[in-house]
Amino acid sequence: MTGNINRQPAFVSVISVLILGVVGLSISIYIILFSLASSKNSLSLSQSTQARTLATAGAESALEQIREDPAYTGTTDLTLSEGLCSYMVADTGGETRTISVTATVAAVVRHLSLTVTAINPVITIGFWQEVP
Repeated sequence: MTGNINRQPAFVSVISVLILGVVGLSISIYIILFSLASSKNSLSLSQSTQARTLATAGAESALEQIREDPAYTGTTDLTLSEGLCSYMVADTGGETRTISVTATVAAVVRHLSLTVTAINPVITIGFWQEVP
């Protein structure tokens, strides 16, 4: 009977250490998974911002193309360090033009749509908006 009493505190200690180990491991895994999710969201946000900036650069490039050649219509592809951008300028009559811009950074795609209402003496933009 004396042998059973001496083993019981050791058994309780081992079980306590195992429970604390499992709790500690669970907390560590949660922190790691939360950090990974946060990093992924941060990367997606960064890529989205880069794509938006790239789309804006493409729109500015299209406007510069129109400024240099008011009769310009067509499609142009740009490759920049962040990603790819493509814009299309369509003549909608008179001095009005529609510009569609698509920018891609990794898997993130952003689209802009612009309407130019006048070209001379200065380019006038009717609207500039991001489209889905």
